[in-house]
Amino acid sequence: MAEVDNTSPLLIKRYASRRLYNTETSDYVTLEDVAILIRKGRQVQIVDLKSGDDLTRQYLLQIIAEHESRGENVLPIEVLTDLVRSYTTQAQSVVPQFLAASFEILREGQSKLMENMATFPNPMSTMPGFEALQRQQQMFLRAMTAGWAGSSGPEPEGDAEIGKPPSGGKSAASADMDEIRRQLAELQKRISKL
Repeated sequence: MAEVDNTSPLLIKRYASRRLYNTETSDYVTLEDVAILIRKGRQVQIVDLKSGDDLTRQYLLQIIAEHESRGENVLPIEVLTDLVRSYTTQAQSVVPQFLAASFEILREGQSKLMENMATFPNPMSTMPGFEALQRQQQMFLRAMTAGWAGSSGPEPEGDAEIGKPPSGGKSAASADMDEIRRQLAELQKRISKL
């Protein structure tokens, strides 16, 4: 079987019956199937078969609404309220760029944070069973971040001593904080230019 190109969006056609058709696998898919593809890092484009209209935004909002209605709350009420307000204010032009930049920083910083969780000094590292607890913590963090594009979670350190920062000047935590500050300053510059 030929390997699928994950860099190009997967074309999904919506028929008049509102059924969704995956053009790669030549079968019908549900909205949850689309959500799973997206969580795995795949880009999708949903178009109306008859009119050719792009319906991707509409379906992505529907996926978010369904998850929120099932109690899988990711967006606090304050954020939802601010989003509603942004549709009627001058902030409407700034919000999309701000959200995109914020999520980009989150994606970039997530991998670094996850990889360095094991390197933070920890007084519990001398306790019996700490290594097993740390492995469970890493598995939990991987499970919590599954579906984020570019996320690989923390990898177990082979020969590194647990609880000690890497050698070579600054600790990993200090370097990460410097990087986060730099990214925040960059985001603030982008926002001020808007």
